[in-house]
Amino acid sequence: MDFAPDARTRELSEKARAFVDERVLPAEPVLEQQLADAPGEWSFRPILRELQVAAREQGLWNLFLPGDEGAGLSQLQYAPIAEITGWSPKLAPTAFNCNAPDTGNMEVLHDFGTPAQKHDWLEPLLRGEIRSAFCMTEPDVASSDATNIGTRIERDGDHYVITGRKWWSTGAMNPDAAIFIVMGKTDADADRHRQQSMILVPRDTPGVHVVRPLSVFGYDDRDHGGHAEVVFDGARVPVANILKGEGEGFAIAQARLGPGRIHHCMRALGMAERALALVRERANERVAFGRTLAEQGVVREWAAESRIQLEALRLLVLKTAWLMDTVGNRQAMTEIQAIKIAVPRAVQQILDRAIQLFGGAGVSGDTPLAALWAGVRTLRLADGPDEVHLNSLGRAELRR
Repeated sequence: MDFAPDARTRELSEKARAFVDERVLPAEPVLEQQLADAPGEWSFRPILRELQVAAREQGLWNLFLPGDEGAGLSQLQYAPIAEITGWSPKLAPTAFNCNAPDTGNMEVLHDFGTPAQKHDWLEPLLRGEIRSAFCMTEPDVASSDATNIGTRIERDGDHYVITGRKWWSTGAMNPDAAIFIVMGKTDADADRHRQQSMILVPRDTPGVHVVRPLSVFGYDDRDHGGHAEVVFDGARVPVANILKGEGEGFAIAQARLGPGRIHHCMRALGMAERALALVRERANERVAFGRTLAEQGVVREWAAESRIQLEALRLLVLKTAWLMDTVGNRQAMTEIQAIKIAVPRAVQQILDRAIQLFGGAGVSGDTPLAALWAGVRTLRLADGPDEVHLNSLGRAELRR
């Protein structure tokens, strides 16, 4: 295993670092002001569109997607760049067109879409002209078990009719989210992992109702299109909108979530690094009881523990990326599950220490720490809760 970045990775990482430092971080207060000036709007703010134009001009675009349609980077090459975008999760991933759920949806279309589906939806997503949403989680069933999904996808001649209720459909509040990838059941009597299918449902399809936005610890996440509850009330789409075929939904979900999980972890490492940068600045400037915080033993312990956690988990993320590149996602499943459990937990702890160091400022909106904490805490549920991954990983370990 060799995790040393190659020449292209170093070049793109340096460009990404400079772009985030010089363009993205200074734009964060601009974004907050533009959001405050238009409280009822869910579309991207002008500052984000400006950053997208600039990033694309510098070649910092679609870096997550291998092959000719993307930047052609491997997971190992993408890892340090994704980490840099984690310094500003509100702006940087979207500025580079590397934001969830569009990344996962583009990967699904890239891997499983027909030529017509790619033309209609993948190409405008790659150009950043539209957004998308992924509709899998449901409020009425335990969605940690994807076989529970109750949404029905029923064949009716040359169409499918979709009926069901989804929530936590990230990005769906944005009116530019023109296409929804919906997971539902096409055959309730089939094998439990062959009952589900995925289908493309345009936003403007009659019967599609974006009901309401959902908040995360009070944050509405309007900066990237929010999270929505969506009802499909007899929405009809052509048979050609099915992805890969009936009964393939569970397999597609597993293929989609593998890269999604590691990308979340890559960005989470960047969130932790930004927190530590803020800790260093605060600790060396703030004085309590006659000494700077940096001279307090407990603060030094916090800094040491955080650095140890961060370095160890970065190595595990890089190993996982290397395995995904060399032996494939299925063979890397143990490591994917391990980082999905370990990284959000550790980064949450690192952020919690930083918040504690900042005191009242840490829980306010005056620093990014509270929003970062809310985001990383959510990752312990997104793409499968910790307990599901722990159970699966433990079962595999005991079968060795």
